[in-house]
Amino acid sequence: MKKTIKAIAIVALLNTCVYAQEQDSTKVNLLNEVVVSDTKFVQNKEKSGKVIEVITAQDLTKKSGQTLATVLSQVTGVEINGNQSANGKNLGYYIRGGRNRQVLILIDGIPVTDASGISIEYDLRLLPVEQVERIEVMKGAASTLYGTGAATGVINITLKKATKKELQGNAYVTIGSNNTADNHQYNGQDFNQGLSVGGESKNVNYFAGFNSTESKGMSQIAGENYELDSFSRQNLLTKLGFKVTDKLAIDFFGNYDRIKNDYDGTFDNTGFNDTDANITTSEQVRFGFSPKYKYKKGEFVLNSGFTKITRDYSELNTFSNTVEYSVYDSRSIVIDAFNKYNINKEWFVILGANYQYNDMNSNTPFSTIENENTKFNIIDGYTTLVYNSNFGLNINAGARLNNHSAYGNNLVYNINPSYHFKTSFPLKVIASYSTAFVTPSLYQLYSEYGNANLTPEKNTTVEAGFETEWVKRKVKLNAVAFYRDQTNAIDFYFDPVTYDAFYVNVNGESKAKGLETSLNIALTSKWQLNGNYTFTQVDKALDRLIPKHKANASIGYQPTSRTFLNLDYQYFNARNDVFFDGASFGVITTQLNSYQLVNASIKYELIKNRMTIFGAATNLFNEEFVENIGYSTRGRNFRIGLNILL
Repeated sequence: MKKTIKAIAIVALLNTCVYAQEQDSTKVNLLNEVVVSDTKFVQNKEKSGKVIEVITAQDLTKKSGQTLATVLSQVTGVEINGNQSANGKNLGYYIRGGRNRQVLILIDGIPVTDASGISIEYDLRLLPVEQVERIEVMKGAASTLYGTGAATGVINITLKKATKKELQGNAYVTIGSNNTADNHQYNGQDFNQGLSVGGESKNVNYFAGFNSTESKGMSQIAGENYELDSFSRQNLLTKLGFKVTDKLAIDFFGNYDRIKNDYDGTFDNTGFNDTDANITTSEQVRFGFSPKYKYKKGEFVLNSGFTKITRDYSELNTFSNTVEYSVYDSRSIVIDAFNKYNINKEWFVILGANYQYNDMNSNTPFSTIENENTKFNIIDGYTTLVYNSNFGLNINAGARLNNHSAYGNNLVYNINPSYHFKTSFPLKVIASYSTAFVTPSLYQLYSEYGNANLTPEKNTTVEAGFETEWVKRKVKLNAVAFYRDQTNAIDFYFDPVTYDAFYVNVNGESKAKGLETSLNIALTSKWQLNGNYTFTQVDKALDRLIPKHKANASIGYQPTSRTFLNLDYQYFNARNDVFFDGASFGVITTQLNSYQLVNASIKYELIKNRMTIFGAATNLFNEEFVENIGYSTRGRNFRIGLNILL
C-alpha cells in the first residue's frame, strides 16, 4: 500500500493529471484570461505579476455536488481543513503555512469577517457554492491592496448576477448519502435545493437566489455511540443594478445566511459531551452598494458593506446537568474607495482609501463583553503604480499606511516585476517581495483570555516563478517557489500550574517555504490532463494540519457535447495535529497518517443548455482516514442532481 501511495504521489508530482473540458476549450489562451485580484481592476493575466488561480463558472459546473470548501481545497497551495468532515465541522484555511487569520476572503471585492471570532475569519460554511459565479485565489502577502489579514493569500469570490436576458430562471435539486467509512446507508441523507431569477431590462438589472441545505447521518465526533448530528442552511441573495449613464453605474446587494447544526461539546472525564442540547446557530445579514464611474483617463469605484453576525450556542454542563447558553454578536463596516488613473498607455496609478469599523459583544457563562468597550477602527491610505510595457516588462509596486485606533501606524509595501516573452513559446516569469500585517482580533484583546498589550503580527513573503504554454496552447504549466517569514505571531498560552490562560505574542521568527506547480495538457478536444502539486515546509511553531506534500489529479472524457465524465484523485501527506489532554492539562502532538481519495462524476444534458442531470461518487474505495484528531470523516458516498435553466 505504501508503495502504491508513493507511486501515485510521484505521478502527481509530474502533473500527469486530467479533467474534461468543452470541445472548444483548447482554443483558450491561459495568459489572455482576465484577472482583478492584483490591481482591483480588470487586466489581462499576461500583465499580472502573480500566478492567480481562477475557477470559472464553467469549472464550477464540472464540480457539481461539491461544497465551496471542497472546490477550494483542490486549488494549488490551498488546504481547507474540515471539507471532508461532517457539514457542521469548523473549517481551517491553510495557505503557505498560514492559518485562518492570515487568509483574507472577499465577496464581490468587499472583505468579509466575523469580528467576534477568535481569528476574525469569515465562515465559508455560510455560503453555498451554487450562488458563486467565479473565484480568484491570489497567494502571498497582499496587505498593500487589501490591508490586515491578507498575509498568506486572498480568496476573491464573485457571486452570481443578472444575465443579459430580460428574464431567466434556474432551479436545481441534489440528493445524496452522508456516510462515514463504516456506515453504508445510501438513502437520502443530504439534500440541497435552490432557485434563482434574474435579468436585464434597459438600464436596470436584477438577481435573486434562494438556497436550502439539510443533512444528517454523521456524528461530528469519531467513535461509537455518538448521536448523529444534523446540519441545515438557508441563503437568500439579492442584487440590483442601475446604469445611470454610460459612465456611471450603481449596484446594490443584500443577503441573509443562516446555518444551524448539532455539535459535540467539551471533553470531560467521560469523553465528549454529546447530547441533543448541544446546538449552535450562526446568522448573517449583509448589505451594501458599489458605485462605479468611468471617465476618459480611468475609473473610480466605491465598495461598501455592512455585516452583522450572531452566533449562539447551547451546551449541556455535565457537572450541573443544566443547559448553558452563549451568544456572540459582531458588526463590521467596510468602505473602500479607489481610483485608477491612466497616465499614458504604459503607466497607471491606483489611489485608494479604506475605512473599517468592527465591534462585538458576548454573553457566556464565563464572561460578558459589552460592545461599548470592544471595538476598533482602521483607516488606510494606499497607492499602487503599475507599468505595462509594450515589449513585455511589467512592474507592480505600492505601499499602504495603516492607522489602527489601538496600534497607531503600520506601513506595508510590495514590489512585483514580471516579464512576458511574446514569442511562439509564450513565457511569463515573475518575482515579488511583499509585506503584510495581521491585527489581533477583538476576542484576543478583550475576552476573558484577552491581552490588551498584543501587537500586530508581521509577515514578509518572497516568491519567484513562471507561467507558460506551448504546443499550440495545449500544454500549460506554472510553478512558484516562495519563502515566508512571520514575526510577533499571536498564540494561546496556558499555564498548567496556575491555570492562567491568555493570548500572547510569540517571540522570534517562524518560517515557511515551498513550491506550488500545476500543469494542464489538452490531448484532444475530448481529453485533457490537469493536476497540481504543493510542497510546504514550515517551522515547528507552524506545523499543524499542513501536509508537506499534497497533490490533486484527475482524468476526464467528453465523448459528446452533452456528456461529461470525470475521475479525480487527491493525495494528502502525513500531518501533525494537537489535542488538549484533560488529565494532564497539557497539549499533546500526534501525527495523522497520509491518505488518498478517488472520486468520480458524470453529467449529461437531457435538453441542451436547458436541463442537466449529474451523478457523483466520492471516496470510491471507502478509505478510512483522519482529517482532525477525534473527528469523523466521510466514507463512500453517492449523489444525484438535476439542474433546470428556465
